[in-house]
Amino acid sequence: MSDKPKEKAPSQAGVNPGHFGRGGMGGMGMPVQKAKDFKGTIRRLSSYMSPFRISILLVFISAVLSTLFSIISPKLMGNATTILYEGSIAKLKGVAGAKIDFDAIFQIVFILSALYILSAILTFIQQWIMVGVTQKIVFNLRRDISEKLTRVPLSLFDSRSHGDTMSRATNDVDTISSTMQQSLTQLITSIVTLVGIIIMMLTISPLLTLATIVTLPLSILGTKMIASRSQKFFKGQQKTLGELNGHVEEMYTGHTIVKAFGREHKSVEQFNEINERLYHLGWRAQFISGMIFPLMSFIGNIGYVLVSVIGGIMVTNGAIKIGDILAFIQYSGQFGMPIAQVANIANVIQSTIAAAERIFELLDEPEEVQEITHVKTTQNVQGHVQFKQVTFTYKEDTTPLIQDMNIQVEPGQTVAIVGPTGAGKTTIVNLLMRFYELKGGTISIDAVDTREMSRSHLRGLFGMVLQDTWLFNGTIRENIAYGRHGATEDEIVSAARAAYADHFIRTLPEGYDTKLNEEASNLSHGQKQLLTIARAILADPTILILDEATSSVDTRTEVSIQKAMSNLMEGRTSFVIAHRLSTIRDADLILVMNHGTVIEQGTHEQLLEQHGFYADLYNSQFAQKAI
Repeated sequence: MSDKPKEKAPSQAGVNPGHFGRGGMGGMGMPVQKAKDFKGTIRRLSSYMSPFRISILLVFISAVLSTLFSIISPKLMGNATTILYEGSIAKLKGVAGAKIDFDAIFQIVFILSALYILSAILTFIQQWIMVGVTQKIVFNLRRDISEKLTRVPLSLFDSRSHGDTMSRATNDVDTISSTMQQSLTQLITSIVTLVGIIIMMLTISPLLTLATIVTLPLSILGTKMIASRSQKFFKGQQKTLGELNGHVEEMYTGHTIVKAFGREHKSVEQFNEINERLYHLGWRAQFISGMIFPLMSFIGNIGYVLVSVIGGIMVTNGAIKIGDILAFIQYSGQFGMPIAQVANIANVIQSTIAAAERIFELLDEPEEVQEITHVKTTQNVQGHVQFKQVTFTYKEDTTPLIQDMNIQVEPGQTVAIVGPTGAGKTTIVNLLMRFYELKGGTISIDAVDTREMSRSHLRGLFGMVLQDTWLFNGTIRENIAYGRHGATEDEIVSAARAAYADHFIRTLPEGYDTKLNEEASNLSHGQKQLLTIARAILADPTILILDEATSSVDTRTEVSIQKAMSNLMEGRTSFVIAHRLSTIRDADLILVMNHGTVIEQGTHEQLLEQHGFYADLYNSQFAQKAI
C-alpha cells in the first residue's frame, strides 16, 4: 500500500506500580500515566462492572468483614495479656484467692481462632468471586475490541502503528485485569484497615492516638521529598528502557543486514552504551526510592518511642491497662502500612484508568460507513467496471490524490495500471474493494454502485494476489484452501499445479502437510508468492487484482506463472499493477497514472505511438537493461 500516508503512533511506556512494604511506599517515585478524563472513564468502566454489581457487593462485604475480624484481634490479645498480667501480679502480692483466669484466656484464644479462620474464609471468598468477575469483565472487553477491529476502516491501521493497537488490545486489558483482581480488593481492605485502626486506637487512648498521628506529617513530607527526587530517574529509566527495547528489536529483525555490512561490533557498542545509561538511571531510581522504607521505619520508631514512654507513664498511673498498651503498639505498627498501600494503589489506579481510556479510544474509533438497509446482490456478474468522476483523498482538508477519474473497463478485459510510486495505483485497488470510501463520484460493477452492495458480497467478487505475501501459521494445504471454503484435496492440488507450486511442495519433507512457521520464514519469498497465487486460483473469482504478483519469483518461474495467469484471467476482468512494463504488453487496456490522474490510456502499441509518458517510461526501462 505504498500510496497511503502513514503516521507512527508514539510508543507507550509501561508503569511498574512498585511493591508494598510494611510502612514503606515502594514505587512512589514511578512515573504515572494519567487519564485525560478520569471521571468519564471511571463511569464507562463501571458500565462493564454493573452486570456484576451483586458479586462486587459480596466482595466488598467479605473484604470489610475479613478486615474487621483482623482489626479486632490485637484488642482481644491485649485483653488476654491484661488478664494474665493482673493475675500474675495479684499472686506475687499474695492477694487472697488470687489466680490467673485461664478460662477467660482460653475463651479469648477460642474467639481469636474463630476470627482468624473466618477472616481467612472470607478472604478466600472475596478472591474467588473477584477473579471470576474480573475474567468476565476482561472477556467482554476483549470481545468488544475484537468485534471493533472487524468494523473499523483500513485507514485506522494505516494511520496507527500495529504495535500501538496490539498494546491496547493486550497490555492495557491485562493492566485492567491485574488491577481489578488485586488492587481493587486491596484498596477496600486498606481503607477499612486504616479507619478501623484509628477507631480502635481512639477507643484505647486518644492521647496515644495523637502521639502516633503526629508522626504522619513527617512521613508524608519525607516520602514526598524522596519521590520527587526519584521521579526524574524513573522517567529516564522508562525512556531508556524503551530505547533499549527498540534497539534490540531493530537489530534482531535486521540481523542479516547487520552481519552483511559487518556492523556487529557497532551494534554491541550501541547496546552497551544504552545499557550503561539504563544501569545508572535504574540504580539511582531504585536507591533513592529505596530510602523511603528506612525513612518510614525511622519515623515509625519515633512513634514507637512516644507510645512506649507515654504509655508507660499512663500504666504506672493506672490510667491504662498494660494489655491495651501492647494492643496499641500493634495498631501503631500497622498504621503506616494501609497509608502506603492506598498511596501505591492510587498510582496503580491512575495508570489503570489511563489504560482503560486508551481502550475506549480504540472502541470509539469511527467505523466503516454502515451498509444501506437494502443491499443489492448481483447475480452472474460479467465484470463490467466503471469509475465515474471518482474523487478521493486519504486525509481531510488535503489536496485530493484522485480527482474526477473516469475509467471504463469492459467484461473480460485485462487492465494494466502503471506509473511512478505514489501515483495512486494501489489506491484504485483499495477503492475497488471498498477498503476506503469515496469522497465523490461512483464505482459500479455491472451498473450497480459498489456502495449499494454489502462489503462481504463485493469483496467476494475479487481475488487478490499482492506483492506483500500473507500466510498464516498452518499447513501449506490450509493456506491454499484459505481461498475457498470447503475446497477438496483435488481442487487444492490442481490450484497448486496451475500456480507451478506443486513441484516444490512435494519436495518438502511433509509435502502439503508442511507447517509454516512464524512469517513462513521456512519458505523463500518466491515460494510464498506461488502459494498466494495458488490461493487466488482456487478462489476462482469474477474479477482479479494482481499487484506485482510475480515480482518475487525468478524469470523462468515468472514465465510459467504468466501462462497460468493468462489461463486464469481468460474471460475475467483483471486489474494488473506492474512496474516491469514488459509483463503487461498484452493487456487490453493500459492506464498510465501520475499524481492520482490517468494521463494516458490505450494498448501498448497505441501508447508507444503517442511518444508520451508511457513511451518514455518503457524506453527508459529497456535503456537501463541495455546498459
